[in-house]
Amino acid sequence: MSNAVSARPERSGAAIQPAAAPPALPDAEDRTRDRVLSAVLEHGPVSAAELGDMLGFTPAAVRRHLDHLSRAGVIEVKRVAKAGAGAGRPARRYVLTSQGQSKLGDDYLNIASSALRKLREMAGDDAIRQFAVERFSDMERRYAPEVDKAGSDITARAMALSQALTRDGYVSSTASIEAKAPLPAALSSVQLCQGHCPVQQLAAEFPVFCDTETEVFSRLVGVDVRRLSTLARGGHVCTTHIPTGRPAAREPEGSRLLPTGPAQESNNQQERP
Repeated sequence: MSNAVSARPERSGAAIQPAAAPPALPDAEDRTRDRVLSAVLEHGPVSAAELGDMLGFTPAAVRRHLDHLSRAGVIEVKRVAKAGAGAGRPARRYVLTSQGQSKLGDDYLNIASSALRKLREMAGDDAIRQFAVERFSDMERRYAPEVDKAGSDITARAMALSQALTRDGYVSSTASIEAKAPLPAALSSVQLCQGHCPVQQLAAEFPVFCDTETEVFSRLVGVDVRRLSTLARGGHVCTTHIPTGRPAAREPEGSRLLPTGPAQESNNQQERP
């Protein structure tokens, strides 16, 4: 009698279970969404079609990723008027939320905010304003020759300013608003919009950044301007009202010097909700 144990034969007709398919790699989807997120950071406000062209995605694929990122709270839609589009419906553009900035590990805002708080604690609000003035002085020096080339027409100067802002990533556009009878022509204006602001979070805590930028715009176009909304205060875009019903005030060469003292009261710092 053999002590060998025989292997039990397979049951007749029993189906052999196939090997389980390896699970789909979740990080492949995550990497793709990170590419979309990075593209929104770099190019936002940006449309779904533009993202598809940049990344080589089909419209359905890019919208699927955008929907996922929107539900996750890392991107959001902003309505941005296209340059030259008149009074038509603004286009949908995607931008990062604060949560999206954090997801990418972009902590420079926390560092900058902490540094500015310490500066204010040690030297007061005037020091914060001086810092903002120095930051925007470079913008004014670079933009002034371009805006001056547009001549004395305020609308042309506003468009030149918008083009310079867009080149620097502010995603700017202009819309002309012509006053028609019986309204006086002096009420005509240009609305200059910016769909992106690199210091949005800082400006939310330190509004002097918005005020100083508005002062620069006023000097560049040559008329007193007014901020109607800002991204820092929850607006979909930064909107600057530029009256065009009177000629631009031409300044002598070398007069574009930014103030170094406390801001003087001016309606260009007033912001409507």
